[in-house]
Amino acid sequence: MEPHLFECRLAWTGAAHGPTLDYASYVRVYRVDFAGKPSIVGSAAAAFRGDAALHNPEDLLMAALASCHCLSYLALAARAKIAVIAYEDTATGRMERKDGAIRFVDVLLRPRVTLAANSAGDIERAVTLHAKAHAECFIASSVSFPVRNEPTVVLAG
Repeated sequence: MEPHLFECRLAWTGAAHGPTLDYASYVRVYRVDFAGKPSIVGSAAAAFRGDAALHNPEDLLMAALASCHCLSYLALAARAKIAVIAYEDTATGRMERKDGAIRFVDVLLRPRVTLAANSAGDIERAVTLHAKAHAECFIASSVSFPVRNEPTVVLAG
């Protein structure tokens, strides 16, 4: 397989408010640009003196894990001819001090999949696809902490 390259350009826009002469007061806002796509304006998490109204790297990591699992799952369901009509996830990540550094130590995905009303025979297959989706998720296989999932599959109606 050929390598896939992904690029972005990050610029610290907080510099417009002054240099990093004081840890407590420098502005932590940045912008990430992607060719042909909308930019993302972010900051540090509020716990790290950032702007709570903006996305932070931790938010983006959670979104990457949840969306990668979702897309992997939907592809598998389509290949298996399982009629998924809705997919939602509530993901929770836990950070702690470990080995002298603050880091993610665990992420739990809680995908809720809704199948078409006439798909009662597919519920068990739909549940088991989550393990395969986890194994195929590029992001989950790239991180050094456990990414668990507790899926729920229901029928529409």
